[in-house]
This record gives sequence, C-alpha cells and structure tokens, in this order.
Amino acid sequence: MLSDKVKAYLHFHLIVFIWGFTAVLGALITLDAVPLVWYRMLMASGFIFLWIKWKKKKLRLAPKRVLVMLIAGMIIALHWLTFFGAIKVSNVSITLALLSTGAFFTSILEPVFYKRKVIWYEILFGIIVICGLYIIFKVETEYVLGILLALISAFLSAVFSLINGKLAQKEDASVISFYELLTGTGAITIYLLIMSFFESSTAGFSSEFFNVSAMDWTYLIILASVCTAYAFIASVAVMRHLSPYTIMLTINLEPVYGILLAFWIFGSDEAMDPGFYYGAVIILATVIMNGILKTRRKFKKQPKPTS
Repeated sequence: MLSDKVKAYLHFHLIVFIWGFTAVLGALITLDAVPLVWYRMLMASGFIFLWIKWKKKKLRLAPKRVLVMLIAGMIIALHWLTFFGAIKVSNVSITLALLSTGAFFTSILEPVFYKRKVIWYEILFGIIVICGLYIIFKVETEYVLGILLALISAFLSAVFSLINGKLAQKEDASVISFYELLTGTGAITIYLLIMSFFESSTAGFSSEFFNVSAMDWTYLIILASVCTAYAFIASVAVMRHLSPYTIMLTINLEPVYGILLAFWIFGSDEAMDPGFYYGAVIILATVIMNGILKTRRKFKKQPKPTS
C-alpha cells in the first residue's frame, strides 16, 4: 500500500499535468481570449460555489479584506486574458516558457510585499533570466506580441500569488477563489457591456459571443471544472502533505508537461527554432535553482528542535 505522502505526491503531479493541459485547451477552444476567460471564470465560480455549499463553508468575509479580493479578482482576470491572448497570437510553447518567469517576478516583488531585503542571488538570477529572454526574442521575432503578453501574464500571476499568500493566512482558500473568480467575471462583464454600446464594436455581448459550438462547450466545461475548480481545491489539500521543496520542483514541471502535450497534439505547429529551447531551458533552470536556494534558506532559518 502507498503511504499518504506518496499518494499526495502522485496526486500533485496529476494536478500539475492538468495545469499544463490548460494551455492546450486554450489553443483548442476557438473563442477569442475575452469570451474564453469570461466563460471560464463564470463557470468555475459556479463549480466552486457548489463545493462551498456542499462542504457548508461560510461565505462571510471581513469587510477590510473585500477590497483586496476585488483587486485580486481583476488581476487574475487580466492574467488569464493575457495568458490566453498570448496563446492565440503565438502558441502554447511560447506562452508556457515565458510564463515560467512568474517565479522570477515573485522573487523581485517579495521584498516589496513582505518588506525584506533583496538577496544577492536574486539579482544574479534576474540577469540570467534576461539573457534567456533575449535569446528567445532574438530567434522568435514573429511572436513578439505573444512573448510580451506572456511576460505580462507572468508578472500578473506573481502579483496575484503574493496577494493570495496574505489572504490565505486569514480566509478559507476556496472562499477566496470564489469571490475572486466572481469579481473577475463581473469586471469583464462591465467591459463587455460598455463595448456593447458601440455599434461598430464587435468586442461586446452579441449573438456571436453566445454562439459557442458543442466542442467548445465540452472544452470549456473541462477547463472550468477539472482545470480550474478541481485542480485548485485538490492542490490545497495535497500541499499539506508535501514539503515546499517538493511543491516547488513539481510546479516547475508545468511548462514541460504543457509543451510536450502541445507538441504531441499540434505537431509541427509547436516546433520552434533551437534557440527558443536554449532560452527556455536557461529560464526554467534558473527558476528551479532559485526555488532550491530559497527553500534551503527557509529551512536554515527554522529553529532547530532542542533535546
């Protein structure tokens, strides 16, 4: 029989694999980024609401944290809009490779959010990441817009994770997600309603917006339920059984899983110049090394048990 720790480890690998599959689903869905994200957030908030009701969790929040959640909800909406936008104008490989810089952005923003000193190796790793980005920019000039959108998405994911890191200390994770997803849906709805007033605009609510094919509905349901609601709730549960070091290393496999899946499904459309892979490996290796050093540093700071 497998131990609880091994089961949690295998389960977490499945979750990270699902996260990698999210980008592939984004490429398979024929909708543009805005309706795609709107449907995803609306449906996912519905699934999480059902989970909250089933578990009989309280939805009441402290008033002083409502504003923070509203901001976080809009940030996650912008993160997904730029993420799927990058996939639509480039491909899955470009988007996931650049999204891995989110950990680098987090290390830069942490001193601001948590008021700590900058660590020397963070500056060194920042320079190395920039070198990796330079290689990708140099060889993939036709995907500059996709690269920029993916970088913005990575930056927003870092901001979002740091905000949620503070919120999760005082509020239930599933309740936080419900309100943030609902807020993101509301923000996009307001944007679409405003755009609907302009007759020449095709960006608002229209008959075309709600004209979703059966296959797209299938992909959207999988995206909202399995890749969003389930993956989030399950990840919170399994992370309690795993060390920060294991979590960090496993999460960094997301772009690897996603790129391999995309190459398997889309074939030659995902084939890139060798220089892209050199740059992607430099970025990913730097992110992993940064995580290893941070984890070791955290363990060293923990007080040793006295005999």
